[in-house]
Amino acid sequence: MQVIQYIVNLGASVMIPIVIFILGLLLRQGIGKSLRAGISIGIGFVGINLVISLLTNNLGKAAEAMAKNFNLGLNVIDIGWPGTSPMAWGSNMGLIAIPVAIGVNVLMLVTRQTKVVNVDIWNIWHMAFTGAIVQIATGSFAWGIAGICIHAAIAYKLGDIFKPVTNGYFGLDGISIPHGTSAYMGIFAKPIDDLIEHIPGLNKITLTSETVEKKFGVLGQPSIIGAFLGFVIGLLARFSVGKSLQLAIQMAAVMVLMPVVVKYIMEGLIPISKGAKDIMDKRFKGGNFTIGMDPALLLGDSNVIAAGLLFVPITLLIAMIMPGNKILPFGDLATIGFFIAIATGVHHGNVFRTLISGSVIMTITLWISNQMWTLQDKLGRATSVLAAGKRVSSLDQAGSPITYLLTKGFTLQMEIGFFVILIIFVSAFIYTYVSYKRGQLYKDSESVEVNK
Repeated sequence: MQVIQYIVNLGASVMIPIVIFILGLLLRQGIGKSLRAGISIGIGFVGINLVISLLTNNLGKAAEAMAKNFNLGLNVIDIGWPGTSPMAWGSNMGLIAIPVAIGVNVLMLVTRQTKVVNVDIWNIWHMAFTGAIVQIATGSFAWGIAGICIHAAIAYKLGDIFKPVTNGYFGLDGISIPHGTSAYMGIFAKPIDDLIEHIPGLNKITLTSETVEKKFGVLGQPSIIGAFLGFVIGLLARFSVGKSLQLAIQMAAVMVLMPVVVKYIMEGLIPISKGAKDIMDKRFKGGNFTIGMDPALLLGDSNVIAAGLLFVPITLLIAMIMPGNKILPFGDLATIGFFIAIATGVHHGNVFRTLISGSVIMTITLWISNQMWTLQDKLGRATSVLAAGKRVSSLDQAGSPITYLLTKGFTLQMEIGFFVILIIFVSAFIYTYVSYKRGQLYKDSESVEVNK
């Protein structure tokens, strides 16, 4: 366990390359190829972390200023996933979540309940968080383990369901995204997309970086879109013109640099994905297995980044008008792209539709985090991550329907809100799953997948 803890403490940029190197050897890719793959992926994650830091350090300050300017008076601070993941790893469920989640993955692979071969060990913290919150709520270690298992099983299944999207729209052939908010909140996109298709007028509106570039030429390029959105956010934050211009250039850099660093990860994954596919297909013919990876890969898409920037003021507006809301969105504001990435793909990059489904996603996320913040508060104190006198929550994970439903279900605290979220989430999940099985989740001229 101490060895695992040591590797976990090194962070995703070291942990995942180690896992990839070992996996490459197991897949008979040789020391050279495996080492190169691991280092390439490590470089990619370092790059992603740098770009995300650019977002959080600069866009985060603008978001904080906007919250103060709006005088929201909210007293529970969203500390985001950077502040939440240490709570998960530091809990009783932290390290044990890794072998448990891997065990669930292996069992589902053997019984052919999933095609996802998950190598993204770092993001098992999401499952650990669910287990830790369930344990705190129930006082039962066993229920905590059950929470990890159920969350893991749902995550791997979501990786299968959204394969047509990660392949067809994002072009991540052989890669699946089973982790994080992108997957479990992405299920709301398909029913909303189909609803929009039946509304005259709305179904004709298409807004993507490509259509904007076609209409406005050089002014519609991703870098200029990022600069424009950054400048507007700076003005909304009441920054000076100079500071707003600095934020504009920083957001333009994010739009350009994120796809570049994602390419390094993809280059490293190619031999691993091919090796896994060859071996698994020999043992399980027609398996079409995929490598489960971090949703950060989806942030290489310009439409995801653009929608994420737009949701900074939108999420603050939702927080301001939501009755009874105590959560001040902050820590996760700069990385809302994670929340709406899969939805963007389901909508074929149509930012207009993403704004609609994303508003639903952020509303549900905020509402749930209001119900869960006291438990996260207890977890923070139990793990000594949270200082005395702080009142915190997070949109990522504390706003998770999976964590909420399992916690309330296991404790039998089934009030009206529980059944509302249960009906909405399960209905959206079933609708999305049926669409996936019928080959209707994502369709274009190049990618139509029928699942039998």
